[in-house]
Amino acid sequence: MTNNTDDGANAKSMTIIVTKGSLDWAYPPLILATTAAAMGVDVTLFFTFYGLEILKKKLDLQVTALGNAAMKMPMMGMHMAMPNIVNMLPGVDAGATTMMKNLIKSKGVASIEDLREAAIESDVKIIACQMTLDLFEYKATDLIDGVEIGGAATYMERALKSDINLFI
Repeated sequence: MTNNTDDGANAKSMTIIVTKGSLDWAYPPLILATTAAAMGVDVTLFFTFYGLEILKKKLDLQVTALGNAAMKMPMMGMHMAMPNIVNMLPGVDAGATTMMKNLIKSKGVASIEDLREAAIESDVKIIACQMTLDLFEYKATDLIDGVEIGGAATYMERALKSDINLFI
């Protein structure tokens, strides 16, 4: 019989590979990580390729509407989508980003900066991919404090022992 009491016996670990660096893709790994950490889960985030954008001290995350046919924004009392052809026009991503940032603010959703800080304060282990730093010519000083620099082996050490592994 399984013991379902909250005595720490069900402690788990989770790893998440973060590969996307747009505003809309920054939220899922940070929300999942901070929520899991609040539930007592040992969490590791591994940021690689475009996911490194989320760790930069100076954030300039944009929404990428092109290719996201499911993206509908609440406007004028309904949910409106833009055809993909419209998303190819200059300025559409900037407009979608502004709309998303306004929606996030109006709904009281935490900012990416706040979620990163909450992750660090919750002891979420944050690893920035060394190979990607080298590839894109970033320096560790370009990233927020509290980030470990490591490679695939550093991530795999945690992932191989983890109960939950996600790729976002």
